Amino acid sequence: MKLVIDANIPAADACFGSLGTLIRVPGREITTAHLQDADALIVRSITQVNDTLLANSRLRFVGTCTIGTDHIDQAALARRNIAFASAPGCNAEAVVDYVLCSLLTLAERDGWSLSERTVGIVGVGNVGSRLQARLSAMGVATLCCDPPRAAVESLASEQEFHSLDALIERCDVLCLHAPLTHAGPHATYQLLNAQRINELAPGSVVLNAGRGDCVDGLALRSRVSGKGDISAVLDVWEEEPDIDAGLRDLVSLATPHIAGHSLDGKLRGTWLIQQALASLYGQWSELTFADICPPAALASLHLQHVLPPEDALRLCMRAVYDVRRDHDALQRQTLHRGMRKGFDECRANYPLRREFATLNVQLSGKAVALAGILRGAGFDVSSS
Repeated sequence: MKLVIDANIPAADACFGSLGTLIRVPGREITTAHLQDADALIVRSITQVNDTLLANSRLRFVGTCTIGTDHIDQAALARRNIAFASAPGCNAEAVVDYVLCSLLTLAERDGWSLSERTVGIVGVGNVGSRLQARLSAMGVATLCCDPPRAAVESLASEQEFHSLDALIERCDVLCLHAPLTHAGPHATYQLLNAQRINELAPGSVVLNAGRGDCVDGLALRSRVSGKGDISAVLDVWEEEPDIDAGLRDLVSLATPHIAGHSLDGKLRGTWLIQQALASLYGQWSELTFADICPPAALASLHLQHVLPPEDALRLCMRAVYDVRRDHDALQRQTLHRGMRKGFDECRANYPLRREFATLNVQLSGKAVALAGILRGAGFDVSSS
């Protein structure tokens, strides 16, 4: 079997080496020519898999090691009888880590407390539901908006859903985690449009770690550069990798579509696609996720004295991940290498990052009072 695989997918040899010959190609450079005699294609979100790419191929399988699938023309795959698999939920925990770290960084920088804010979550799927659960466990008020779920679940759901306009009216923070859809009653293309951006209350925070096209970037730039009374955190952008330099320079935190780029999330995505491909070819795989996931460099952290809760959260989070590093890297690389090359450079050479759950936080003395909020944020907590 010949497999064409995005060169930046980790653990490719361990996961796919026994299944066939691997041809590694940078994700944006995969072309029709690479696929002419390939049996399987393994990608991430930067590769557009459509009729043009698939022309004259003999592929039997396409897998994306990502949650999102809007870069895959599934109808085109179906017409060619090509099997498809994605990795829903593989990096959801990493995205939630990113959101919490970003919000607590802004809170520290701008002098407010997350515990006193109400967070609106737009899109309550793999990421949004986990974010809502962690924030609630941390004692942070949340409101959720998910019209497709609300329409299906109605009164049978324990989750209460609100309209986006209600979130804009009632929330201090708006986190977007919706998939990108262009048609139908629940289309999300420019869901946060100029009118809604103008309706945001002064002091609001907009965080988008879903899809760039869900936000009207020009309208957001106009609001931030004009009134300058709201803050924004953007990990996803319109026209990636040729993102708006003006907007990049205006938002509080600008990162290059890496919210889910933990090593754990990437490896989980690779492993899930390996399982799907092996199953398609009837090859039983004994490979487990633990087989390809290394131990964390920092296994534990010991807190012996009580700290203000959000200070303790920031201390533990930054021991694992600091979003400011990614913001600075995007600024530096796009300045020196140009927007497209710089953006992709950040992604292709992303530093090793683990998830909050890999850190055991040991608490003793009065610090045991922090157990609830730290455990709620996603850390492994033990007390003595």
